[in-house]
Amino acid sequence: MATTQRVVVTGASGKLGRFVVEHLVDSGYDVVATDRVPPEQGGAGRFTVADLTDLGQVVELLSGVDEGRAADAVVHLSAIPAPGLATNAATFRNNVPSTYNVLRAAQVVGVRNVVTASSETVLGLPFDVPPPYVPVDEEYDVLPQSTYSLGKSLEEEMARHFTRWEPELKVAALRFSNVMRPEDYARFPSWQDDAAARRWNLWGYIDGRDGAQAVRRALEADFTGFEAFVIANDDTVMERDSADLVAEQFPGVPLRRPLQGRETLLSIDKARRVLGYAPQHRWQDEV
Repeated sequence: MATTQRVVVTGASGKLGRFVVEHLVDSGYDVVATDRVPPEQGGAGRFTVADLTDLGQVVELLSGVDEGRAADAVVHLSAIPAPGLATNAATFRNNVPSTYNVLRAAQVVGVRNVVTASSETVLGLPFDVPPPYVPVDEEYDVLPQSTYSLGKSLEEEMARHFTRWEPELKVAALRFSNVMRPEDYARFPSWQDDAAARRWNLWGYIDGRDGAQAVRRALEADFTGFEAFVIANDDTVMERDSADLVAEQFPGVPLRRPLQGRETLLSIDKARRVLGYAPQHRWQDEV
């Protein structure tokens, strides 16, 4: 798709960010990539170092670095990306203020198209307490079980209020599953003998290339206000049928509908319906 839209992508050096920047550039977007450190092997788009915990730097990123033109949209992927990678306080202190700064800078500059990386963890991971039903979806209240997840749930709540204050603002919060690169699929066969090894996220994953597709579709979606979307692949990391996995690991958890084959237990129905999201890359095609 040809476009002249300028998109700022934060967290551009991260696992998902690299896929997103490359995909958006290939799709014709003018991408300004930013992170605290450059990507290890270069990368697509133009790159600017920035610290998102500094509101002034975020405002400058969106309004135009080096007297460049302002952004039309922002994709906010930057974060300490999982529980346990830093102390709880450090994770919260980095992630939540950074998201506030992105939303506030968008408000100041007049950017009305925001895509943020939320997380599957808000659904109740690691599911030590079973989910209310499967497939899980966006319809029940968030159930954070860690400081990281608490931060993501608060970021979603902030976004809801920013869209209430700014009726023309669109914020799409993408609740990404566990991001995988093609080389990561070599590990998947080792999980097949123990269903409990990956029960913590209902055996879900998201191929980084499909995660990038979801970002683009969220940018191009025509709605205003706040919407959250579960983003996963349409299968699981397992070779067994999903109904068998649920019966073994989550007996008594209600099924919202009959399960078909190896379908994902992280429902992507809303992303399919609203965004037109359609996963293209499956692990079994790579192994």
